[in-house]
Formats: sequence, C-alpha cells, structure tokens
Amino acid sequence: MLKLYYIAGTCSFVPHVALQWSGLEYVAEEVGRDTVKSAEFLALNPQGQVPLLTDGNWALSQNIAIIDYINDLAPDKGIYGVAANNDPKARAKARQWLAFANSDLHSGFKPIFGAARMIEGEEAQNKLKTNACDAVAKMFAGIDQVVAQQDYLTGNSISIADVYVYIEMHWAQRCKIDLSQYHNLNAFYQRVEADDGITAVLKAQRLI
Repeated sequence: MLKLYYIAGTCSFVPHVALQWSGLEYVAEEVGRDTVKSAEFLALNPQGQVPLLTDGNWALSQNIAIIDYINDLAPDKGIYGVAANNDPKARAKARQWLAFANSDLHSGFKPIFGAARMIEGEEAQNKLKTNACDAVAKMFAGIDQVVAQQDYLTGNSISIADVYVYIEMHWAQRCKIDLSQYHNLNAFYQRVEADDGITAVLKAQRLI
C-alpha cells in the first residue's frame, strides 16, 4: 500500500495530486512540523521533510523522485500530461517545468518563509523578505507568457508541473506577492483549480 506523508498546503500537495490522478490505492497521512523531526519519522527520512512516500517497507523522498515513481506505476494516467504518454519531448517539457517549480521558484520562497533563520534583526529580515518577494514575482513572468498562448504549461492538457505552479501561486497569495501585472495567471490558476483531482486534494488538505 502506498502511503504519502504530507503537511497541508506545502509542496507535498503536488505528489498528493499525482496519487489522486493515478487511480492507485493509497493513503495520505497529515503530519505536523514537529512530527517530521521525530525519531520515528527520521528513520524513514533522515532529512526530516515532506513529502515522503512509502511502499510497504520502502521509503522515497524528494518531490520529483516521488512523482516519477507514481508515473511509472500508472504510466497511462497523464501525470505529465496526456501528450507525454507517447511523446518523449512532451514528457521532457513537463519535467522541465516541474524542475523549474521545484528548484528555482520554490527556492525563491525560502527567504520569505525563513528570514528569521537566515539573518538577524527585524529590519534586515523585512528587507530580505521584500527582495525575495520581488524576485519571486519576476519568476512568474515566463509562466505568464506561456499561458497567454496555451491553457497549460505544456500545451492543452494539464500536467503535474501545473499543479506545482498552482500551489506556489497559492503561497504567493498568502505572502501578498503582487502578480496583478501578469494578466494570464489568474485564468490559469482557475483552470488548474477546476480539475477534479486537485479539488479532491484541496478538500482533503482542508485548503477549501
């Protein structure tokens, strides 16, 4: 039995959706930020982070690795987009956007969420957050240009890369990052949110 450990609203939202799309039998267990530092959890993932996927006694961490594994178990479910099932270029493009969301864009939020751990002094922390918010906003420019031409990042079918960008737009809202200059992002956000699998995970994680 597949089991996903997640913290609601974090990047573990993404493999949760992948599991929902896959049709595979799974359970999802919400854990607290204290739980991931417990000896029991660290025995499964010494990094003390989510997401964490277990398959029996076997454990796997890191978003991209987990998503790839789910895709390998359910290769016909369009996790990287419908076209990606038979087109290696489409699959590679989806992975490109997934890597961007997982590394570049996600890393941009770290100074916003963790300024107090990075630098001392309230003034310096606020400056760091302001600069980070500006940098994150600029990273959405390329996404806005792409979804001006097509419904999703890889074409006209949704992929797991869209899900990662969607949850990061959710973070941007929480952080009050102004994305209003990008006129195509809101429609993109609404298209992604309308997906049945995403709606199911939003409800499961009590985000709506």
